[in-house]
Amino acid sequence: MRELAPGVHQLLGKPPHFVNAYLVGDVLVDAGTPASRRRILRDLSGHKVSAHLVTHAHPDHFGSSAAVCEELGVPLWTGAKDAEAIETATPVTGPGRIPKLMSKMPMPPAWQVGRGLAEGDEVAGFEVLDTPGHSPGHIALWRESDRVLLCGDVFIRLPKVREPWSFLTVDIAENRSSMRRLAELRPELALFGHGKPLRDPERLSRAVPSGS
Repeated sequence: MRELAPGVHQLLGKPPHFVNAYLVGDVLVDAGTPASRRRILRDLSGHKVSAHLVTHAHPDHFGSSAAVCEELGVPLWTGAKDAEAIETATPVTGPGRIPKLMSKMPMPPAWQVGRGLAEGDEVAGFEVLDTPGHSPGHIALWRESDRVLLCGDVFIRLPKVREPWSFLTVDIAENRSSMRRLAELRPELALFGHGKPLRDPERLSRAVPSGS
């Protein structure tokens, strides 16, 4: 596990930075795919974990959530509008043929959401921001004091900073509005669901599609 800012650690990924999870204070943020279970629990060994937060209800973010919550005995939190998708293991899909095909693939185990998060809630010293578009209830985490942002998949960095793939995004226009909102924060450190950390306050603005 690597400390990126005070109280913010990135768990080890395989391959590195492809699917990220973070420990923020004593809250695990995202839990990768079902195959990530052993690695995540190994990385968390010896660390206090009081809750698990999922930025959005896609299977590469709540894939190991049920296993982690059961093993550690912690509640699961997510954006209120994504709670049902996790509790039924049926993520909301975007339009088109590819999302419909993907929705028929095996999903991670469902798990009960203990807390539906909303704009302005506080989690481990971070403010919850409603950032819908990639999923209906997508949330981000923002710490004003040192300008640290966990943006989930509003942006991705594979390899460059960009919007997430359209076929995985429920509402592209709404996600672009969320992109603009987060870019205007000018974070000193931006942490992504996919990709390396970014320490460039201007880069997010340049990644917002022009004319959106």
